Amino acid sequence: MKIARLAARVAAGVAATALVTTAAAAPAQAGTTKRLGTKSLAQVLLADKSGFDHNPRDFDVLTRAVLTVLEAKPNSPVKVLTDGTVALTAFLPTDAAFQQLVRDLTDARRLPSESAAFTAVAGLGVDTVETVLLYHVVPGATIDRGAAVKADGAELTTALGSTVEVDVRTYWHRFKMVRLIDADTDDRDPRVVAFDINKGNRQIAHTIDLVLRPVDLD
Repeated sequence: MKIARLAARVAAGVAATALVTTAAAAPAQAGTTKRLGTKSLAQVLLADKSGFDHNPRDFDVLTRAVLTVLEAKPNSPVKVLTDGTVALTAFLPTDAAFQQLVRDLTDARRLPSESAAFTAVAGLGVDTVETVLLYHVVPGATIDRGAAVKADGAELTTALGSTVEVDVRTYWHRFKMVRLIDADTDDRDPRVVAFDINKGNRQIAHTIDLVLRPVDLD
């Protein structure tokens, strides 16, 4: 199954790639940390107390995934999301994004529930979940919408050590769509559908409609 291949290939990638142990170790790629607040992205995620629900646009699966990794590995690099003094930019997949990932990997006809999607993701193993989460984090930089739409062709170094390319397309002479080109060349690339979550703070995030994949599944 594709889901087993994902776990196997991500595990192989982890063995070959040294994880970044702290976001502070990476140089700033864009933006600034001056006069910015220190509210962490973890605080933003945990503010939603709804749990698994029927809202496809929030981050219940992502939140549970982060908590699961930190419960199993308290010193995981994912912990940087709880430290608002460290600058970073994260791309946050919605619940619908995780549901689509699981449907793609299992060849299911229907989208799973949020709970079932998390169960499937967690079934990949905590190391794989950790790796996928780190692939969504760009350490050392607070990249807001203004910087993102000017970053066409830029390669962002993730907390995993690998890169994600930014692709900016302009429509109707003014609307700018930002895509992220990930390692899987056979599936649609995620689009940024909402910008500047936690704006005004050192840790900022943008919502994406698909999960970034750190490996090519063919």
